[in-house]
Order: sequence, then structure tokens, then C-alpha cells
Amino acid sequence: MSILIKPIITEKATMQSELLNAYAFEVNTKANKVEIKKAVEAAYGVSVEKVRTINVRPDRNTKYTKTGIQHGKTNAKKKAIVQLAEGEMIDLYTNM
Repeated sequence: MSILIKPIITEKATMQSELLNAYAFEVNTKANKVEIKKAVEAAYGVSVEKVRTINVRPDRNTKYTKTGIQHGKTNAKKKAIVQLAEGEMIDLYTNM
């Protein structure tokens, strides 16, 4: 089971990484905070102070077509915001 799926690179996540030393990742929906902490420390070689998780619900939509009403939804996601110790940092742009 892969814990870390991908880093989240948005304006808000970049601002948090610069100001608060906190980085955002999309993680496996079944992963807990302890597993996320160990995975980030192993992957990037940093020490993690705090992990906050967010369960993102799936978006539902309805389309009206010739054949009738079609219902659909996206997949549920889980995000983790990882705060690092003072003086630590992750360079997410080196492996691009």
C-alpha cells in the first residue's frame, strides 16, 4: 500500500510551505496520521512535527441526456498537511 500518492502544488499549498513550513500531500484514504508521518520522513528525510488530515467528499453531478437522467460522482480523496520541524524543508520541484 503506497501511502503518499502525490504532492499538492497550488497557490494555497505553496503559501503554506513558505510561511508555515507546512506541505500538502494527497494520501491513501485508509492511511492514518502515524503512517503518513513515517512515509514523509522516509521519502524526504525530514522530521515531521504535526500531521493534519482532510477527507474530501466525492462531487456528485447529474446530466440530462436524450436517454434520460445520468448520475455520476468523482472519487473520494484524502489530503494531509504535514508541518515540518524548524529549519527543515522539502524541495518538491527537483524531481519534475
